[in-house]
Amino acid sequence: MDALPALAFTPAVGDLPFTPEQRSLLSLANELGRTRFAARAAQWDREATFPFANYDDMRDAGLLALCVPKGSGGLGADYMTYMMVAAEIGRFCGATALTYNMHICSTMWTGVLADGIAMSAEQRSEHERRREIHFARVVKDGAVYAQPFSEGSAAAAGRAPFGTTARKVEGGWLVNGRKIFASLSGAANYYGVLCTEDKGDEKPDARDTLYLAVPATSDGLAVSGDWDPLGMRGTVSRNLTFKDVFVTDDEQLMPRGVYFKGAQTWPAMFFTLAPTYLGIANAAYDFTVSYLRGEVPGEPPVQRRMYPTKQVAVAQMRIQLEAMRSIFVRAIQEAAPEPSKDVRMRLYAAQYTVMEGANDICRLAIRTCGGQSMMKHLPLERLYRDSRCGSLMLPWTAELVLDRMGREALYEPGEKDD
Repeated sequence: MDALPALAFTPAVGDLPFTPEQRSLLSLANELGRTRFAARAAQWDREATFPFANYDDMRDAGLLALCVPKGSGGLGADYMTYMMVAAEIGRFCGATALTYNMHICSTMWTGVLADGIAMSAEQRSEHERRREIHFARVVKDGAVYAQPFSEGSAAAAGRAPFGTTARKVEGGWLVNGRKIFASLSGAANYYGVLCTEDKGDEKPDARDTLYLAVPATSDGLAVSGDWDPLGMRGTVSRNLTFKDVFVTDDEQLMPRGVYFKGAQTWPAMFFTLAPTYLGIANAAYDFTVSYLRGEVPGEPPVQRRMYPTKQVAVAQMRIQLEAMRSIFVRAIQEAAPEPSKDVRMRLYAAQYTVMEGANDICRLAIRTCGGQSMMKHLPLERLYRDSRCGSLMLPWTAELVLDRMGREALYEPGEKDD
């Protein structure tokens, strides 16, 4: 078989033996990013407003249905393909890539990931019928789904039940509770809410986690709070409050008890925030090279590449970027249900390396490019602020990853100190 011609650009994940489908999707993401998303990114950041125009472009291109199976009208992308496309989008607008992750996971978790979770025949039949409802909303209506996790407790990290609850009533569920840092607040058509089933006792259990799609128009659902953060300002991650919000049985994105199984079975499902930050790291490196070569559009064509200190700094940035790409690609290639201990540890290591490394590269880029790079008409200071947010994001913050890696390296399952 003849080799495919080289892409006209190097993707954020590096130069890999992509399938024809992956090459096509990466080219599409790169084109949208270069010609549309990059120019708008400063606006979303400055105004802390949601990137609606970018979502219109992705909807028109079919990218909102990227991970919807082909049999359901989508593009049928697998986990690895999504992760590469997301990194390419993150290269041009971090807020778009990060919110896109929340939407895509609503289709990927219910699609290709759910296919690898053990279910009874009854559960499987129920799930496959219900997910077609949600897939049709995305494919036919262009609906956007959000995925609010955080509550200010240990629940998002998987260490406690969610405080948001759902009680079974005739024909559906009554949802009560509150989510914070809820990306796409006021922009999504549906909120994929993780909550704990209220069984009428005082013993909530994480194994009773429910995953429900709450329509944005539901009575009792309210969006509140300001959004004026350090970075990722275009995510508009405000607060959601649920007060006796009724949703029908068909709004279950997974059957009862299946989400908990998925969280145990598919740890890679929590790695999907990382592509955004790999994209940001690429953007910082790309800008630094262009700036030192005097090739930044709109700036004087002053070259600074001849200074040895600049050359060394760019070499350091490239070395770190290549290391990030390598461990990221290894992690997404290995992503599968029931990973081995070594695969799981590499996944944690990849998360930490990308989330911390993105800010390291942005920091070095600002130091290397100098004072001019701090100006807001250039993208580097925004990339720096956006990159600082990565290691803070649940469910795998930098601190939680270090804690897991250390504990799982030193303790086998079930082991305790005497």
